[in-house]
Amino acid sequence: MKNIKVLITSFLILALMLVSSCSPDTYSLDEPMNKSDIHYDITQDLVADPGGNTVLLKNTTPGVILNWDYVTGKSNKAEQKVQYAFKGTYTIKISAVTDGGIVELDPVTITVSQDNLNYVNDPLWTALSGGVGHKKSWVADNGKYGLAPGAMSYADPNTVVEWNKFSPNWEPTGNANSSTDADMHWGRYMTFSLDGGPFMTVHEANGTSIESGAYFLDVNAHTLTTTGATILRPDNYIANASNWTSEIKVLTLTENQLRIAIKRTNSEGPWWYIWNFVSKEYAENYVPPVTVPVFDEGFNPTFAPGELVTMLTGGAGAGRVWKLDAAGNPVDWVGKGIGWTKGPNDSYNWGWNDDWAAVAANSWIRFDQWGGKLNYTRSQNGVVTTGIFTINAATNEINLGTDTLLQNSTSWMNPTTNVIKVVKAYNKDFLQKGIWLGTSYDATKDEWFVFHYIIP
Repeated sequence: MKNIKVLITSFLILALMLVSSCSPDTYSLDEPMNKSDIHYDITQDLVADPGGNTVLLKNTTPGVILNWDYVTGKSNKAEQKVQYAFKGTYTIKISAVTDGGIVELDPVTITVSQDNLNYVNDPLWTALSGGVGHKKSWVADNGKYGLAPGAMSYADPNTVVEWNKFSPNWEPTGNANSSTDADMHWGRYMTFSLDGGPFMTVHEANGTSIESGAYFLDVNAHTLTTTGATILRPDNYIANASNWTSEIKVLTLTENQLRIAIKRTNSEGPWWYIWNFVSKEYAENYVPPVTVPVFDEGFNPTFAPGELVTMLTGGAGAGRVWKLDAAGNPVDWVGKGIGWTKGPNDSYNWGWNDDWAAVAANSWIRFDQWGGKLNYTRSQNGVVTTGIFTINAATNEINLGTDTLLQNSTSWMNPTTNVIKVVKAYNKDFLQKGIWLGTSYDATKDEWFVFHYIIP
C-alpha cells in the first residue's frame, strides 16, 4: 500500500510540472514571415498585348493574402488581370497579410511599350472622362440642376443598390445631411482624365490641385477605384466610411450626371451613402427652366373665412376627434411643399419608433365649438386636459394656449410649442386625407416637421 501511495504522489507531481511547463506566463504572436518565403508571379501576356499592356498577378503562397496596388487600382484577389491602356512605367506595390502581421514586399516595376486604347474606348469611360485625349470635371450636385435633390441620398443596407437599379429612401435637399457649407467645400471639383493616362485630380475652386492620382473604371462590374486621390465628399462624412477609394459602386453615369454609392462602415452600422455629381460644364451652363413651382395640392392651403375652424370642429355646436395616423404616415418633413416619407418605416428607429406607436395608440385631440368658445380636449394614455384654442387665419396657425400636441419625452421629435401650423390640408378631402400639423420649421431648408392627423 505504501508503494502505491508513493506512485500516486509521483504522478501528481509530474502532472503539476507538465501543466506548469505548458502554461507560460507570457505569450507572443508568430514572427512575421520572411519576404523570401512569400512567392508570387507577375507576368506580362505578350500574346494578348505585344506592348505588355496585359499583366497577370498571381499569389502562389498558401495561407497568405497579397494586396496588390497596381497604380490604376487595388485588389487582394489570388489572381488578378490588369490591363493598362497607356504605355509607360508602372510600379506595382505588394503587401502580404500573414499570421505574424503585414509584410511589405519589394515593389515590382514593369514597362508597357505601346498604348492599347481599346481598354478605355467605352461609352462609360467617355462619359466619365470626356474620352481618350480629354479630361472632364465634376462637382457635387447642389440640388439646383434638376437631376437630384442634393449632394447625397440614403439607401437602406438591405436595398438592392446597383447599376441603374436603386431606390433611395431619403434624399435631403442641398447639403448632405448635417453638413454645413464649410463641410461641403462648394466650388471644389474632381477631374478624370484620359490624356496620357487614367489620371484623377481634385481641385479647389480656384483651380489649385490638392490631390493627384489615378483611377480605374470597371465597365462590366460598374465599380470605380481611385489611387492617390479621393472622390469629393463632405468633411463630416470622411470618418464614417473606410472604403472611399475602393468598392465604389457606380449607379448612374451619363454625360451630365454621376451617382455613386459607398457603404457606411462606422459604429452606426451599414448604410448606403449615395453621392450625386453633375459635370462642371453642365453646372456652369445650366439655365433653370422658367416654370411655376408645382407643389402638393394640399401645401400651404388657403381657407375661406371660418373654413379652417369648421374643418377642425365640424361646425358650430359640434366637435371632431383627430388621431395621429400611426398606421399610415404619422410624421413627415415637408420641404418646399414636398414631403419624403410614405410610412412609419421610412424614418423608423431614428424618427418614428415603437415608443411613438405606443403613445399614438392611446392619444387623441378633439376640437369643438361650444358656448361661443373654441375648445379642445386632449387625451394621452388616459390623461385628459382641456383648454381654449385660437386661430390666426392669416398664417393658418392654431394656438393651444398652455398645452401642446401629444408628448413623447424619449424622442427628439417631441413637440415643444403650443402654436402649431396647418402646413398641408385638403379643403374638400380632409375626411379621407387628414391634416398635417407643423411643430417646427428649419429656415435653412425651408422645411416643416409635421404630424399627420386623421379622423378615425
